[in-house]
Amino acid sequence: MRNLLAAGALACLSVAPVMAQDSEAASAETVLAVVNGTEITLGHVILLRTQLPEQYLTAPDDLLFEGILEQLIDQTLLGATTTGESLEMRLTLENEARALKAATAIDAIIDKEFSEAEIQAEYDAAYGDLPAEPEFHASHILVESEDEAKKLVVDLEGGTDFAELAKEKSTGPSGPNGGELGWFGLGMMVAPFEAAVLEMEVGQISAPVQTQFGWHVLILNDKRNKPAPALEAVIGDITGTLQQAALEAAVVELRDVAAIEIMVEGIDPAAMRNLDLLQ
Repeated sequence: MRNLLAAGALACLSVAPVMAQDSEAASAETVLAVVNGTEITLGHVILLRTQLPEQYLTAPDDLLFEGILEQLIDQTLLGATTTGESLEMRLTLENEARALKAATAIDAIIDKEFSEAEIQAEYDAAYGDLPAEPEFHASHILVESEDEAKKLVVDLEGGTDFAELAKEKSTGPSGPNGGELGWFGLGMMVAPFEAAVLEMEVGQISAPVQTQFGWHVLILNDKRNKPAPALEAVIGDITGTLQQAALEAAVVELRDVAAIEIMVEGIDPAAMRNLDLLQ
């Protein structure tokens, strides 16, 4: 329901002209309106704009500016009709203020440039000692029956080109590409297919292999140990890990010197679901 006011104010924008001011002279403290003695500033407008749904941000600046200002005026008028500050309102404001201050502190902690040495060290720790993980490059020809598959093996052993035969005979989606499946790792193929590949040498043609898709004849084109990703490809993950570590270290340091007294003995955790306590 609180969003209806925002939607109404922005959906019903008028075309009344907004008085232009010198943008260079304006600041967040510039007063745009006074409602029964309460000031509404440019800073209020700026912050409210950042909270709008994406679809409103495509509106022209003059109309959006007016709509936001009108919304703030209406909110001020409606807010003045409430009497006092309820317990729920006070606690909500305290939580929001706490979260906002914490977010500001987090930004300050993680908004730092990490050195090349720090990034390289984290990359080495994450990817330097990975166990060897095999990858396979294979092609296959898929047919409906075992007899068809056996005939394919005879043709291939007689010198028929695998790719050309796949284009001609395979019913699988890789047929037009000569049956090539590209590189794949363990667990990426159905069990009978993977088991056959694991037993093959590079260049070898398999006996017919049955899966739920039909009958396959395979050739193992190549195999290798999966290479570690390039540093450039995972720099975002590496930076995120370093930022998380910096944040956790900062929190530990703060806790070490803080006076924290926790008094939860006798409190049923289910009490956090009791909204009646806020009345």
